[in-house]
Amino acid sequence: MIGTVMLVVLVLAAIVADQLAPTPNAQELLQRLDAPSWAGGAHGYFLGTDSLGRDILARMIHGARVSLLVGLLGVALSGGIGITLGLIAGYLGRRWDRVIMRVADVQQAIPALVLAVAVAAVLRPAVANLIAILAITTWFTFTRVVRAEVLALRETLFVDAARVVGARDGRIIMRHILPNAAASIIVITTLMVGNLILFEASLSFLGVGVPVTTPTWGRMVFDGIEYVSTAWWIALFPGFAVMLTVLATNLVGDWLRDALDPRQRRR
Repeated sequence: MIGTVMLVVLVLAAIVADQLAPTPNAQELLQRLDAPSWAGGAHGYFLGTDSLGRDILARMIHGARVSLLVGLLGVALSGGIGITLGLIAGYLGRRWDRVIMRVADVQQAIPALVLAVAVAAVLRPAVANLIAILAITTWFTFTRVVRAEVLALRETLFVDAARVVGARDGRIIMRHILPNAAASIIVITTLMVGNLILFEASLSFLGVGVPVTTPTWGRMVFDGIEYVSTAWWIALFPGFAVMLTVLATNLVGDWLRDALDPRQRRR
């Protein structure tokens, strides 16, 4: 419940970001490095300002929009690729399985962050490119989970019965195997949202994520590193937002795993 409430608040803030904070990039150089209002700040900013006099709270609200967009669309694209390949590898097996899983093994051997930085260095900074990069570097997680589920399901009696009555492979996969693997897919999808949000923050921190004019939590942490000893609020609050968001998605993912696992329900 705590994780769900946190995510609902985050989603609502992202949806109405333009109304809550219409000017996240407005600069007031005379008010730069102003502390939060409750910590002695002189200009009334609740979470203070950064080195250019921009409102930290306003930028965090707009950063939530970017993080959620990247997390949800990245998981949708990554899941679409990974689930499709996992179904093919698990059900058809043989040559398809060997080729797909060897590609997954090769990509998994390369550190995801290194691969993402390399691809991002070639492409121009943009939210769409960042989503594509995250999908390219994480699809194999879905593939392995779905393949394992399909390998177990394709030998069950109801799948044999579908073959006996003449059902085609596509119908068996879509009507019998995929619905029975949905529980595992839902859980891994929820957990991957948090992972991609953290991944996006890492790339933005390294300066290869979205354009510098787009507020993101990772970029805000990077901007605050230089002032961490004198203006601690610049890096602390965006980093705290990343931590809470990832924690919330993991809490929801764990709850879904327990709710959808029959063994957990029997307990």
